[in-house]
Amino acid sequence: MNLFETIDQEIKTAMMAKDKIRLETLRSVKTAFMESTKAKDAEHTLSKEQVTAILQRMAKQRKDSAEIFTEQNRPELAEKELSEIEVLKEYLPEQFSQEELDRAIGEIIVQTGSSSLKDMGKVMSAANKYIAGRADGRVIAETVKKLLS
Repeated sequence: MNLFETIDQEIKTAMMAKDKIRLETLRSVKTAFMESTKAKDAEHTLSKEQVTAILQRMAKQRKDSAEIFTEQNRPELAEKELSEIEVLKEYLPEQFSQEELDRAIGEIIVQTGSSSLKDMGKVMSAANKYIAGRADGRVIAETVKKLLS
């Protein structure tokens, strides 16, 4: 069973359980998947990398919204966004810890023969391919900078 079918089954389960947050989140995921497959020049199926990118984008949007709602003193809306992030995390690959990220980027630096910040682009390119979906891009960039300096 692919992820699209799993999401469909989870939507039915959430409806029967009357889990409103989970239902709304899963419906938005299904919509995002369908829009991506119907977009101009799109394939009719999504690769694992595309699915991960969509889910990460959705989680990041909700995280940003939660921060804004918190700043505006709207904790009930922030809590809803954070709950939706928890649902999305179930379908995302497990995130790297900082130690795992340091080790992976250290290996990439050695493999690419990089030694200074001038080589950051080369390291970032390789890191984004290898670590895709398992760490936030900003955290990857900060770690690369730290290890190259």
